[in-house]
Amino acid sequence: MKISIVIPTYNEQENIFELYRRLNDALKKDFSNFDHEIIYVNDGSKDTTLQKLKKLSASDKNVKIINFSRNFGHHIAVTAGLDFASGDFIVTMDGDLQDQPEEIIKLYKKICEGYDVVAGERVNKKFGPLKRLTSYLFVEFIKYMTDKRILINNTIFRMMTKQVLDEVKKLREMHRYLVGIFGWVGFEHTTVNVEHGVRFAGTSKYNFRKRLKLALDAIISFSDRLLRLISYFGFFLVIISCLLICFIVYRKLAYGIPVAGWASLITTILFVGGTQILILGILAEYIGRTYMETKSRPLYVVKEKINL
Repeated sequence: MKISIVIPTYNEQENIFELYRRLNDALKKDFSNFDHEIIYVNDGSKDTTLQKLKKLSASDKNVKIINFSRNFGHHIAVTAGLDFASGDFIVTMDGDLQDQPEEIIKLYKKICEGYDVVAGERVNKKFGPLKRLTSYLFVEFIKYMTDKRILINNTIFRMMTKQVLDEVKKLREMHRYLVGIFGWVGFEHTTVNVEHGVRFAGTSKYNFRKRLKLALDAIISFSDRLLRLISYFGFFLVIISCLLICFIVYRKLAYGIPVAGWASLITTILFVGGTQILILGILAEYIGRTYMETKSRPLYVVKEKINL
């Protein structure tokens, strides 16, 4: 039996050695009868992340490196690691130690109960109240906007079987939301509570802009609900407009009250014009992504592979 650990890294120079130490200890303790590989994907880091990874790979042949030619993004980096993973069980986790290596055994014990995918549900989160709130709203919004049949949660930390991996690798869309892809392929999913670790060093790479982009990727990739909402909103505006026209005509005929002045007219024009631009923007997102998919470009470019 073999277990593969896939870890995307981007400017994580302070965390590399500590993560490896704890991960290696956990594998020796809990998976001593398993072969293992640790696949680090260097996603165009600008610091000394790659140099430190090379030191590890030189001393441990189980440490394997995929070095991108540039930064392609977090979910693309995880995808590359999955493409090269050869284990019977595959773990995906982040490289900042918020996903704790010691918790992997909980995922494995749960998967031995007959599940195909086990995701770690973080408890005792170390985020501040604002981060916890925005994270919760982010996940709930995505759940509302996407297909209800697709299981969505908020963590990349999970274990899956080789059968699930083989199906995931068939999905090659460029704008990737891996959590949604894992859910889309089906199989038996469950979660298990894992202790949320404190980031060992450095700062989070997910700012508001990146989270917003990820939300758009999730919604547009797995749902046409935005398009349906546009139709509903357009129908709503038509109804309101008809009611207002009827009201204005009634006031004019019944009471001789003239139509209101230019201020209300300009406000209405600006509102309708802004709405039209917003609708065109949403349509452009769908069309633009379709255009990008038709190019069939590779998801990533590998500059260097080590121990692979």
